[in-house]
Amino acid sequence: MPRVTVYYTQNCPYCRMAKAYLERHGVDYMAIDVGSDREQAKKMVELSGQYGVPVITVDDEVIIGFDAQRLNELFGTAKGEDVTDVLIIGAGPAGLTAAVYCSRKMLKTTVVSENIGGQALESWAIENYMGYRMVSGADLMQKFEEQVRSEQNIHLELDRVRSLQREGDLFVAETATGRTILAKTVILAQGKRPRKLGVEGEERYLGRGLSVCSTCDGPLFRDKVVAVVGGGNSALQTAIEMSKIARQVHLIVRSTIKADPSYVKQYEERKNITTYLHHTVSGLQGNGMLTGITVRDEKSKKETTIPLDGVFAEIGWIPNTDFLDGLVPLNDQKEVIIDINCTTATPGLFAAGDVTSIRTKQIITAAGEGAKAALEAYAYLTR
Repeated sequence: MPRVTVYYTQNCPYCRMAKAYLERHGVDYMAIDVGSDREQAKKMVELSGQYGVPVITVDDEVIIGFDAQRLNELFGTAKGEDVTDVLIIGAGPAGLTAAVYCSRKMLKTTVVSENIGGQALESWAIENYMGYRMVSGADLMQKFEEQVRSEQNIHLELDRVRSLQREGDLFVAETATGRTILAKTVILAQGKRPRKLGVEGEERYLGRGLSVCSTCDGPLFRDKVVAVVGGGNSALQTAIEMSKIARQVHLIVRSTIKADPSYVKQYEERKNITTYLHHTVSGLQGNGMLTGITVRDEKSKKETTIPLDGVFAEIGWIPNTDFLDGLVPLNDQKEVIIDINCTTATPGLFAAGDVTSIRTKQIITAAGEGAKAALEAYAYLTR
């Protein structure tokens, strides 16, 4: 057996999924919490060149992030074609809820997703989900996952759908690991991915000081100087939480702060957040690792360089609809167009959650839409 080590942090959902993957495949591994052990965190950075988790070593190979495709190549078992009643793409609040409702209707259900939890995993604290006064996104999604895994008719796979086509009465999905899945119906619930800063050199610094998952990587920046880019709820929530971890937080806002009053109140109480209104990030500096950013005042056009250790981008999300390739109509935001019953213009194809054209993007809304999509898929199959 290979020597496997997982470097993780306590609140990192991708780390939890990496460990769960190894356990399901019977792989022995050593787990090291780099959020609480600074020496091991330093070792991880030296080993991988990353200020991001998880980092997995398999003998002498270093795997950055939860790379399901590479892990499947090392430990997975190839499977042939399979036919399922419902294929659910995505395992966030919408996808997981849809899976439970499909299972209760005794439908053979397959869920395919790169992660379990979706965008909800990025939330430090959720205060508006019924039944919880306050809960982290990771904890809430763990409850969702536990319920899904208790159902007998659900097969949950960590993989990525690379293409989806309609052939006769069936949908044909090809995954990143080379599997073909045949489905009578499909529920699209793959959510969105973080929007990039659009600055030169951005890819070079991703994981090397630039992060799109503050709940994952935040603990690695204890007592350091960081910046948060954005002015909405996610940005302010990240700035508030990072102000409890980092020594100094710089909040870079393109125009003005547009967050809910509850977040604004908490933000105003933090003494170590410096705010730059009407500023954008115009440059990234560093030699291998990020050491600073340049911000531009959009009114005066004056540029300022801020020395720092990390940047968290919280500037919005892009729908994961690239692989649909004309299968279903999209709006001008590249979201899947649905009616009030989560039905698309393609028979047998349904959609729910943030990937759709509904106006409200909330966890509780996504869960409700997932239930609706599942019931519509059941009605379609029974017809």
